[in-house]
Amino acid sequence: MGRHYEEGRNVDAGPGKHHAVSRLSPYVRKRLVTEKELVTAAIEAHGANQAEKFIQEVIWRGYFKGWLERHPSVWADYRSRLARDLSQMQGDAGLRDAVAAAETGKSGLECFDFWARELVETGYLHNHARMWFASIWIFTLKLPWRVGADFFLRHLLDGDPASNTLGWRWVAGLHTRGRAYEANAWNIEKFSLGRFRPKPSELASDVQPLDGEEPHGPPPLSPLREINSPQTGAPTALLVTEDDCRVEEYDLSHLDIRCRATLAGSSLRSSRPVAQSVIAFERAALDDTAARLGHTATELHATPQTDLVDWVHRAGAVQIVTPYIVQGPLRDWLCPQLARLSANGIALCEIQRDWDRAIWPHATAGFFKVKKRIPEIFAAARVQ
Repeated sequence: MGRHYEEGRNVDAGPGKHHAVSRLSPYVRKRLVTEKELVTAAIEAHGANQAEKFIQEVIWRGYFKGWLERHPSVWADYRSRLARDLSQMQGDAGLRDAVAAAETGKSGLECFDFWARELVETGYLHNHARMWFASIWIFTLKLPWRVGADFFLRHLLDGDPASNTLGWRWVAGLHTRGRAYEANAWNIEKFSLGRFRPKPSELASDVQPLDGEEPHGPPPLSPLREINSPQTGAPTALLVTEDDCRVEEYDLSHLDIRCRATLAGSSLRSSRPVAQSVIAFERAALDDTAARLGHTATELHATPQTDLVDWVHRAGAVQIVTPYIVQGPLRDWLCPQLARLSANGIALCEIQRDWDRAIWPHATAGFFKVKKRIPEIFAAARVQ
């Protein structure tokens, strides 16, 4: 987490050799390991100065989550336009074949094809490889960026709606207006330690940010969503999702918990098949959480047939308490349920971490605004 990370974090040494990065992202995504734990460990081991780069990368995750919470229209636009892109692909044999070749590692570009296979086989890609891959997908292969983002989300064990969507937007030049990310031959050769040596002619040059992808101007800024606080002593149904699998860290002692359930939602990531490894990893995380809670938990799945009202009523509860559910597929699934819950006298109450409350109010523009407030964020999140 110190100088070794700072000096080696951009190197993609290949599967089994990712030694300068933590490989903890799938666990942080589900908060089996928390961001606060990471930065605390980094500071204790190396001091804030030597761990600065590692800390900033952890903060990026919170920034992206907060930014998407403040710009929910960006997520809605991504989902609706992805559906349009996939529909267009079905009617265009050439585009369909090009996407299939890219996703199966048969594009003809050695490095890109290796990363495509690594992603599918392992559920992981080094962050630098993700950037190169997205840039090549968009600017060299000229494929729809949302379909590429969907490919990542279907296969990444750490697939996060905010980091994935905004990362692809950043590469495309949509997140930071006027600046796109160019994958170039010398950079790939240097930071893959010479494993790949693409010719400059194989990659797009003079990369320009995508234009016409969305309405002109910045997306509208929304206030952070109001959340209901749990009612003390009220009969409660506790709901656990992959958004936060460390429920035991919350003080629930004031709640009369009548039932518990885990809600699996990774299959919602896409209308296309989601990797079985992604679904299995979510299941294992939720099962582990239920075991740590020390009580039997009902296994629920986020499908059109799932009835939260029936589950709550059978337990005699009047409120659902759950860690905050962020913008993403599971939130989309939950929204139509809210009206029915309310009509049946059931409140949905979300609990939120100090970490998120400290970062999200500042995630209104670029990362720099958050970065310069790190001391303030640490104080609010009680990072020692």
